[in-house]
Amino acid sequence: MSTAVTSAGAVSLRDVAEELELGVDHLARRGYLAAKRSLDVLFAAALLASLCWLFVLVAVCVKLESGGPVFFRQVRIGRDGRAFTMWKFRTMRRERRRRDVGPPPGTHERRHLHKTRGDPRVTCVGRVLRRACLDELPQLWNVLVGEMSLVGPRPELPEIVALYEPWQHARHLVTPGITGWWQVNRHPHRLMHEATELDLHYVRNQSLRLDLWILIRTFGAIVRGTGAF
Repeated sequence: MSTAVTSAGAVSLRDVAEELELGVDHLARRGYLAAKRSLDVLFAAALLASLCWLFVLVAVCVKLESGGPVFFRQVRIGRDGRAFTMWKFRTMRRERRRRDVGPPPGTHERRHLHKTRGDPRVTCVGRVLRRACLDELPQLWNVLVGEMSLVGPRPELPEIVALYEPWQHARHLVTPGITGWWQVNRHPHRLMHEATELDLHYVRNQSLRLDLWILIRTFGAIVRGTGAF
């Protein structure tokens, strides 16, 4: 099993799994993992193909409103502590660093966790994309190439992972997801890295049934616009 790099050095994920009694053999169930990966590829490919028109429409809207790049990319930490580039549709103004309008109060503490309501840097199109969670659609490519899954712990920024306690690296025992147990159970004011126990619940209990339940609850949250700004 691989290691995760932190500010204190390398942390063995096997040691973390054994310390937390997660059971490496259980995590590596070949039948579940093979089925999960097959479904990821099937659904990601089908959605990318069927939603080509939506990608084009969103790209045109982003370009017409604020110019600049259509996509926003950011390095995140995935399974086994490996870094990868995660993709999103850009929802903030291209010139945000040159504008006098700074982030709203509290954004510095929250920026790594989830979107902030009323952020003046977000474009009009960006607000619509965030409300419908359409800004996350490009991550279907991350799923297709195996860097992410439809369901799993959300991947964190390297600078946040560098501050992890050793036990928190248990999140990296599984492939990160577009949605996960934290997304459908989170407290609105609790930061993602402060709720690692929700991710560990998923790591301990992952199954196709749980994945399906998370996807159903995610769809409900999208319809209600819960937690998306």
